[in-house]
Order: sequence, then structure tokens, then C-alpha cells
Amino acid sequence: MQGTSALGTYFVNRADVAELHYIVAIGNVQSIMQHGILCFREAKRLPHQSVAMAEVQQLRQAKQVPPGTRTVHDYANLYFDARNPMMSKRRAYHAGICVLRVRHEVLDLAGVMITDQNAASNYVRFHPSPSGLSVLDSARIYAAEWTHEDTIEYWRRKSAKCAEVLVPDGVQPSFVSGAYVSGPVGYAALLAVGFTLSITLDPNLFFVI
Repeated sequence: MQGTSALGTYFVNRADVAELHYIVAIGNVQSIMQHGILCFREAKRLPHQSVAMAEVQQLRQAKQVPPGTRTVHDYANLYFDARNPMMSKRRAYHAGICVLRVRHEVLDLAGVMITDQNAASNYVRFHPSPSGLSVLDSARIYAAEWTHEDTIEYWRRKSAKCAEVLVPDGVQPSFVSGAYVSGPVGYAALLAVGFTLSITLDPNLFFVI
């Protein structure tokens, strides 16, 4: 059963999640297909190119995830929708970025947590997966835009766009089902690193159009 909010329908149905997204530099994909999508702590052990914002990572490093034995840096973070504020800030680098498509079954893995907004936020709430889906508002998460004339509502919508799925330690390569790129340049680059799964051109996802 689903409820409603001022913006739309609460995202409470497990079957509604078709896939999850991981924003990453194309140069890291070959390593990911060998080692998986690693948490920040584990990724530091391997050479890689980060698309993350340093100031946000400082907040994530200190953020405790209930029950408090781990921080956000101990989890690989996936988005419900990669067309979000983080991607918007990286739109100038779209040709060198891809979005990995991650199978929804990761929601059922042990220890997975769901956040109702960016995990670095002061107001974030953490919930175990998949029951935590019941706190998410699909209208905000999957909205094409998050602008609003009211400043408070704008921040609420912007934060909700960055709702996350946190997977302890990392996501195994077998959960990656394909990738999105912004155009032909990204497509060629992804092929060049040996990516053999399906590749979809979706410039809108990268704010190119």
C-alpha cells in the first residue's frame, strides 16, 4: 500500500526500484569490474580518480551510521537517481564520467542502509534496507528538477534528490548490469577500458541537454 505527500507518492514498494546508480570516472571502471564498487576507505588502497567533492567527503568521514560502529566512508554509496545535484556540479566533466547501473538486489544484502537525503547532511535519517524505502518520496527523488521559489522547500527537494543506498564495504562486480554515458566520447572511452556490458547514451542524465 502506498501513501501520499504534498509532492506525490511515497516510495514504499520494493518492486518499484528498477536499478540504482553509481557516478564514477570512466578511468576507474576497469578496476571496479575487478574489485567492485568499494567504499571510500577501501578505495584509498587502490589507484583511482575521484569525482567527489573534498569538502563533502570531510563531512562523510565524520558522519556515524547507526548503530555507530561505522562511518559513511565504510559504505559504498549508490543513488536512486544519478540526475541529481552532485551530477549537476560535475556536468562540465560529463565526457569522462559514466553512471554504472547496479542491480536492485543490493537492497536485500545484509547491513545495507537507506538515507532520506545526502548522507553528509545534518538532518539525514538512516534506515535499514529495504524497509527504509517507506520514508522516501518518489516525487522528490525522481523529479527532473529541484528548484522552488521557497528557499526551505528548495533545500528539501535538493537534499531528497541525493537519497542514498549505503552498502557495507562495497558492491561486488556481479551487481553491475550496465552503464550510462553522456555521448559518443564517453561511449568510446568506456569501450576502451574493456567494459563489455550494455552502454546507454543518455545526455539528459548528465545535464548535457
